[in-house]
Amino acid sequence: MQLNDTTAIILTDNLHRILLQHRTDDAPTFPGHWSFFGGGVEPGETPTQAVIREAAEELSYALQNPRLLTTKRFVHQGHDYTQFVFVERYDGRDLVLGEGQGMGWFLPWETDRLLMIRHAREVVKALEASFAL
Repeated sequence: MQLNDTTAIILTDNLHRILLQHRTDDAPTFPGHWSFFGGGVEPGETPTQAVIREAAEELSYALQNPRLLTTKRFVHQGHDYTQFVFVERYDGRDLVLGEGQGMGWFLPWETDRLLMIRHAREVVKALEASFAL
């Protein structure tokens, strides 16, 4: 199997909503799914550097202090992925969609009706549990 490192950013607001991306129907992986913003770690980049770059590319948003929430491993179409999932409190600055067919703010329980991959749903559930603390 080929190893691919990816990053994801979960922006949260003061209502405990999370920002998700609606992937295009022709996306090379997980078309039409709702997921986190993010992407691949380029050679020579750390996961933190990659998530900062991806947030700028996909949302025109400069992350201030992304915190590593979890690391998830999953297999998709014969490829082994490690995803570094970061979280940061959204500060209200404008967001500009640079990738995908849409975005939206959701309370964690509202994601139950969305088309999502299993590991993304697991991350949302873990984040929801942390909100309850």
